[in-house]
Amino acid sequence: MFQLGMGSAVETLCGQAYGAHKYGMLGIYLQRSTILLMATGIPLTFIYIFSKPLLLLLGESSEIASAAAIFVYGLIPQIFAYAANFPIQKFLQAQSIVAPSAIISAVTLVFHLIVTWLVVYKLGWGLLGASLVLSLSWWIVVVAQFVYILMSSRCKETWSGFSLLAFSGLWDFLKLSAASGVMLCLETWYYQILVLIAGLLEDPEIALDSLSICMTISGWVYMIAVGFNAAASVRVSNELGAGHPKSASFAVIIVTLCSFFIAVILAIVVLILRHVISYAFTSGATVEEAVSELAPFLAVAIILNGVQPVLSGVAVGCGWQAFVAYVNVGCYYVVGIPLGALLGFKFNLGAKVEKSRDRLDKWADNKEEEPLLSST
Repeated sequence: MFQLGMGSAVETLCGQAYGAHKYGMLGIYLQRSTILLMATGIPLTFIYIFSKPLLLLLGESSEIASAAAIFVYGLIPQIFAYAANFPIQKFLQAQSIVAPSAIISAVTLVFHLIVTWLVVYKLGWGLLGASLVLSLSWWIVVVAQFVYILMSSRCKETWSGFSLLAFSGLWDFLKLSAASGVMLCLETWYYQILVLIAGLLEDPEIALDSLSICMTISGWVYMIAVGFNAAASVRVSNELGAGHPKSASFAVIIVTLCSFFIAVILAIVVLILRHVISYAFTSGATVEEAVSELAPFLAVAIILNGVQPVLSGVAVGCGWQAFVAYVNVGCYYVVGIPLGALLGFKFNLGAKVEKSRDRLDKWADNKEEEPLLSST
């Protein structure tokens, strides 16, 4: 995630350079970003190597830490695939070249599913095999996109080959990249911390199951907003680079409204299907009730997530990554996590799923009674 955030710096600079018709700078920015992200991959590699003791230090069980470490070891090559992929994607998006990346990703996804099935179920390589195939798939995406840049006539003006200029101005580029990385990491780590906190609640199995389902659904919807995020960033940076602030402002309004209305529709769908949506993931009736209780909060989160990523994209297009990082600190870590811990542990709102377990057990002991689970 830190690398992804750092990659948004090239999104800002490439977008504005393209809008200002400084096409030759796009290739330089691409190379600078790749150099910096590859460098950050080195310390991240050591974190991956020592993932097991780090997880044990965070209080995870030995079994979970061992399994997670095995999977993480296979993801080490993916670190450097990320380092190359994000600058390439932003380089292409700044020029409104999106279809080639989408096609390459779709084809690679089919390859990934087939090979993962063979490696995991036929060869029996387990978690390590799954993660190694994931790393391989990312490198296929990287190589294919770079070949497109080399071969496509659409990139002739923006890519003129490797240059020593890529090693100049790295410090200023690093400052913007670091702010971008912090911006995204603070947002992503927040959700991971929520999972860790949920594991400390009463009846953690049900809490984690229901939260995971809600976060998965929210993540699917979030990807739609991420698409609008990229569109907002590209359009705003292009217009600002061209010196058209009014056009940039108009683009912000349109893309925000589009994402918001889609999010509202999807939130309504979630509320309508609140009692059945969990069965797409599990057949457990207890989890179903827990998810249905969380559905109103999920709907609100979906609506908010329909707007927040778009505004983040606008900030990236303007180069305001550092400002957004401060906002994320305040919203997520000064307000969100302490408030969530207070409600979950002090006021026991996180223990509502225990009621579902108790009701299910009573019904199982006396099957002649009408199941209470149906009376929600």
